[in-house]
Amino acid sequence: MKKSKDHAACSGCSLCLLVCPMWRQHRDISLTAHGYAKALQHGAAAADLAAALWNCTLCAACDPVCPEQIDVTGMILNLRRQLVHPHAQDLQARMEGQTTRSPATQSTAASVLLPDPALREHPGTLARIAALLGIAVAEDDGADIALALEAGVTIPPHRLKRFLDPLRRLDKIIVAEGLLLKHLRLWLPKVRIVSLGEALSSHAAVRRSLRATDLYVIEPRAYHADYQRLVRHYDGLRVASGSAFNLDLQRIAIPATACSLPQRSEVNMADDEGRACWMLHGRKVSRIVVESMADRTLLAKVSGVPVVHLAEVAADA
Repeated sequence: MKKSKDHAACSGCSLCLLVCPMWRQHRDISLTAHGYAKALQHGAAAADLAAALWNCTLCAACDPVCPEQIDVTGMILNLRRQLVHPHAQDLQARMEGQTTRSPATQSTAASVLLPDPALREHPGTLARIAALLGIAVAEDDGADIALALEAGVTIPPHRLKRFLDPLRRLDKIIVAEGLLLKHLRLWLPKVRIVSLGEALSSHAAVRRSLRATDLYVIEPRAYHADYQRLVRHYDGLRVASGSAFNLDLQRIAIPATACSLPQRSEVNMADDEGRACWMLHGRKVSRIVVESMADRTLLAKVSGVPVVHLAEVAADA
C-alpha cells in the first residue's frame, strides 16, 4: 500500500483554503489544513495546535484538492490522537467495559446498514431505508467507534474485533457516517462498502423522484473520501434529474452544517446557519433533499421550503 504523504509535503499552495468551511467562516489560516501543515513544518507539536485542531469539522473537502495528495484528514486525526478531548474522556472506559458483553450478532443477510446516531433518532425513516434497499439494520452500528475516531481516542482492540468480526462475512455494507466508511474500507478491504447516499441515489425509485427544482445536499465526508469515483456518479445524477447540488466550482461538497464532535460538545460553535444560508444564496428551489438526517433540521430552519431525507422522496414515485 502506498504510504500517505504528511505535512512535510505541503508546498503552501493554499488550494485547500478555497474549500475549507473554517476559512470561509473565520478567515484565520491557523484554523486550516494549510496552517496546521506549516506550523508542523516549523516545529509545532499537537499541543500547540489543540484549539485549532478541535475547530476542524472533518468535512474532508481539503483531501481531494491537495495537489501533493496529502492525507489531510488522516494528518488531523493523528494529531488529535495526541490530545485528549473533554467530550470523550470517558469514551475509552465505556468501550473497555464492553469486554464482559457477548459478541454482537448481525443478521444472516448478505448486506447490512450501519446507521449514524441522527438516523437512529428517526426510526420511521430508518425502516423506510431498510425496506427500500432490502437490507438489514446492523445491531452494532459502531457509533462509539466513529466517535472515538473523531475524538482521537484509542479504540480497544477487543472492541474493534467485536465490531468487525460479524462484518467480515458480508458481501456489502452501507454506511451512513462518512468518517467510519473511510476506515471500514481500510479494515475490511474484501467487503464492498458504500455510503448511504450512493446506495439510495442509485435506486431507480429515488432517482425518478428527484426534481429539477430540488436542491440535493450530498453528505461531504463519504463523498470526499471517494471523490474521483463519486464525482462521476453525482454528475450523472445531476444530468438525469436536473437538480441543483451543494457543490462549488471545484465540485467539492459544501457542508450544510457542522455536525462534528467540536460542535456537538460546544468546543466550537460554528456558524451553521450562516453557512447554510450561503449555500442557499441565489438558489430558487422548491424542496431540499438531504443524504444526512443531521442536515434536515438546520436546512428546514433557514430555507423556508420542505426538507426531506433522500429515502423519503421515493414515496412520490
